[in-house]
Amino acid sequence: MAGESDDYVYDEATGEWRPASEMAAAAAADQTVVCDSAGNALADGDSVTLIKDLKVKGANQTLKQGTVIKSIRLTSNPEEIDCRHDSIKGLVLRTEFVRKRK
Repeated sequence: MAGESDDYVYDEATGEWRPASEMAAAAAADQTVVCDSAGNALADGDSVTLIKDLKVKGANQTLKQGTVIKSIRLTSNPEEIDCRHDSIKGLVLRTEFVRKRK
């Protein structure tokens, strides 16, 4: 197979060896866009604002409307984002309760 420069990757879903470029293109097509409550696309590192008061389970604390959350991280679930708050570690928020800061 001289002249062939494409690497092959085993695709567990189909049980076949497929070209790496084809697998990368399929993975890029599978990525879903994560949106806030207003429909704005979110990305890792964005800052968001809470649109309503939220009781935090297990922390006996309420995050007030207008609270700014910085440096969010997207999760595998398009309806949830991982974030940090000064007083709460491991905070996961639903995208329906946040709005992207411009």
